[in-house]
Amino acid sequence: MAELATIARPYAEALFRVAKAADLTAWSGLVSEMAQVAAHPDVQALAHNPKISPEQISSTFIAALKTPVGAEAKNFIDMLVQNNRLTSLPEIAAQFHALKNAQEGAADADITSAFELSQAQVAELIATLEKKFGRKLNPTVVVDDTLIGGVRVVVGDEVLDTSVRAKLQQMHVALTA
Repeated sequence: MAELATIARPYAEALFRVAKAADLTAWSGLVSEMAQVAAHPDVQALAHNPKISPEQISSTFIAALKTPVGAEAKNFIDMLVQNNRLTSLPEIAAQFHALKNAQEGAADADITSAFELSQAQVAELIATLEKKFGRKLNPTVVVDDTLIGGVRVVVGDEVLDTSVRAKLQQMHVALTA
């Protein structure tokens, strides 16, 4: 949604500037956690409930976080609540991580595997993919048994699909064409 991206951009940029001046890695973890909590349906219902004061929404949201929240993060959350933007935190987090990756010359790699991969297999796969893409990759591994076998890797807008399901689909298209 372009409108949500437009709304989230200034918040993400401001948060990134604050994080860069402090500990970017710690802030990255906190921003991810805040996005997960804000995406929860109960939190979204709370944020849109007119009977609850902004202070109560902020304190409840902060209490839902596992990571301790400093003064800057509390001010950020308070500002989001005051401006009715708490539910846009997942998009803010996505843009924040895109800014972080751009600064580090890295990218997120979404790896979907048909079977559970060991740490050694993930490390080997990431090393190969980093050579192919020419940058550091931050992997996220998910198991999807519908792939039947193989892996599917998404880095930015590039997709490498070596799964059995994809090969079967290619064969189906070739045979029906």
